[in-house]
Amino acid sequence: RTSSPSSKPPNNQVMSLEIDLRGRRALVTGASTGVGAAVARVLARAGCRVAGTGRVATDHPRAVELLGELGSEAIYLSGDLVDPEVPARLVNEAVAALGGLDLVVSNAGANCFHGADDTSEQDWHDCMELNLASHWRLARAARPHLAQAGPGVFLVMTSNHSDHTIPGCFPYNVAKTALTGLVRALAIEWGPRIRVVGVAPGFIDTPGNQAWFDSFPDPAAERRRTEARHPLGRIGTPEEVGHLCAFLASPLCGFMTGNTLLMDGGRAALMQDD
Repeated sequence: RTSSPSSKPPNNQVMSLEIDLRGRRALVTGASTGVGAAVARVLARAGCRVAGTGRVATDHPRAVELLGELGSEAIYLSGDLVDPEVPARLVNEAVAALGGLDLVVSNAGANCFHGADDTSEQDWHDCMELNLASHWRLARAARPHLAQAGPGVFLVMTSNHSDHTIPGCFPYNVAKTALTGLVRALAIEWGPRIRVVGVAPGFIDTPGNQAWFDSFPDPAAERRRTEARHPLGRIGTPEEVGHLCAFLASPLCGFMTGNTLLMDGGRAALMQDD
């Protein structure tokens, strides 16, 4: 069921999500805020039992709020995925709590924007550890559990910067581009027991994007300019990314693997800005 064409985001209180993921067990990283929190909420509404992870402690208000939204069978796990030991720990704790894993949404990441000539060795290392290496470590830890699910699904959150970019977004754009290669490689080597798909959102209305708007002298004006550069006349919502993830995780997308889907409101279709 689809809504009528509109430049406004859907009303998620009345929108019917006709995807049934009951009985599925999902791990969502970076779930304490933004896109990750929305993905976790949508999956829970579709019937998933969800383990959400984040850097904040388990008693942090965001973690408590998330658990309240996800239902009684959900759990929250705290850990910094930059630590090479943490991805395997989070997977093991999620499996112990949920009894297995059918779906992983490897979402955790952070902006790391510099000019190519201004990027330090530490900037490069920090960006690649979180925005690239942590996804691989999480995938490696989750593989045996997803393979048992038959087929399990591993979704990788990349970015529209993997498809096209602008100056001053280095090395974030490099890491996100590399994730598309990770998606292809794992899909080839881990099929048919595991499907691997990338999701590449563009401008999404998250605290991170608001922080970017706030870096301009007139944040409201910059938001309006950004919205006007999208054929849809707006930026996306975190819930829309969640709906896409739920669809990709469902049997409706059983023939999709090795691809990265760009979700940018038509932004990449424009040849140039005003």
